[in-house]
Amino acid sequence: MLSVSDSKLGIIGLGYVGLPLAVEFGKHLDTVGLDINVQRIEELKTGVDRSLECSTEELAASPRLSYTHDLSELKDCNVYVVTVPTPIDDHKRPDLTPLVKASESVGKVLNRGDVVIYESTVYPGATEEVCVPILEALSGMKFNQDFYCGYSPERINPGDKEHRVVNIKKITSGSTPEVADFVDELYRRIIVAGTHKASSIKVAEAAKVIENTQRDVNIALINELAILFHRLGLNTLEVLEAAGSKWNFLPFRPGLVGGHCIGVDPYYLTHKAQEIGYQPEIILAGRRINDGMGEYVVQRLVKLMNRKRIHVCRSNILILGLTFKENCPDIRNTRVIDIIKELQDYNVEVDVYDPWADAHETHEEYGIDLISEPKQGHYDAVIVAVAHQEFRDLGVEKIRALGKPESVIFDVKYILPKDQVDECL
Repeated sequence: MLSVSDSKLGIIGLGYVGLPLAVEFGKHLDTVGLDINVQRIEELKTGVDRSLECSTEELAASPRLSYTHDLSELKDCNVYVVTVPTPIDDHKRPDLTPLVKASESVGKVLNRGDVVIYESTVYPGATEEVCVPILEALSGMKFNQDFYCGYSPERINPGDKEHRVVNIKKITSGSTPEVADFVDELYRRIIVAGTHKASSIKVAEAAKVIENTQRDVNIALINELAILFHRLGLNTLEVLEAAGSKWNFLPFRPGLVGGHCIGVDPYYLTHKAQEIGYQPEIILAGRRINDGMGEYVVQRLVKLMNRKRIHVCRSNILILGLTFKENCPDIRNTRVIDIIKELQDYNVEVDVYDPWADAHETHEEYGIDLISEPKQGHYDAVIVAVAHQEFRDLGVEKIRALGKPESVIFDVKYILPKDQVDECL
């Protein structure tokens, strides 16, 4: 069995998950980071990480890390870590295309005795049912005889400078007891917070996918309560703050649920459930509620504008924030897009301002052209959709100055004093 000290790692995918992992392993072991985005590789070689997960200093602190877009440069590796995204398609079904392509790539360079570790979020069973057959077919070798697999799900929180890869406990697993021990020892080289060795790959896969499913269902409950409390004439935040005075009340808040994890992972679990003949009720109910919050925000906004005699059609509306979460440039699966699309159905002029989002990426992904600066006194309504620190620093007076005298401020994220905005979720 391969020893950790003799390991040479190949990290497949250098996004929010793969790059921080490669940087940490590159401090201790020979590591090659592979990404198919040539521009991304060239930027990293100059010490630039456009995702802002790793600083120039952090990139420079990994002397044993190199970057490439050429698969042949991984042929000397003996441990492969796959960290590609696992999105859903337009029909909310798992899209395993990136995972399949990554497995095909690894299969082409796999050698006898090598270990392939997957970190991408999948449904229980996917590693052995989908990935392993690809590795066998491309390498011509037999699983658990010629090569081995592990699964150690990512727990990266984009934009979070407190909870980093090294101080988040890591789940590990392997396809044999010996491989499980190896994978666990490998990650303990870099994970200060320690590891939790699962009994099987399927257990580790299931543990990961329910982490975000649990959060999704909890947020859905609070979103439903927000809808109810609005009809009752109650301020949701006041109710939550009062309930939160009890020590065991969970501090969830209503809002838009997007990103590459919480808004996606539950569909991987429900897909597998339906595949084996079980119809999940609570999980899908939570998804329906959360997926409908963008439309709900617009309905509330339009009613408020009508009450203030603001003509909705051809009105000018500013949306502050597009990324899926605050202080982070990640626009993947942002549900702010639901607000934008719903507003466009009302034939309004929508300006989107986000100092964190990349303008080119936003145009390519969503066809949206970000504005460089909001116009003073121009808008009939302002929606605070993302709680970026820049918007907190602006404060209610400067945000209100962006609107016309009779404009509306809708604070989706509760970053402004609730008695100084027209509406909050």
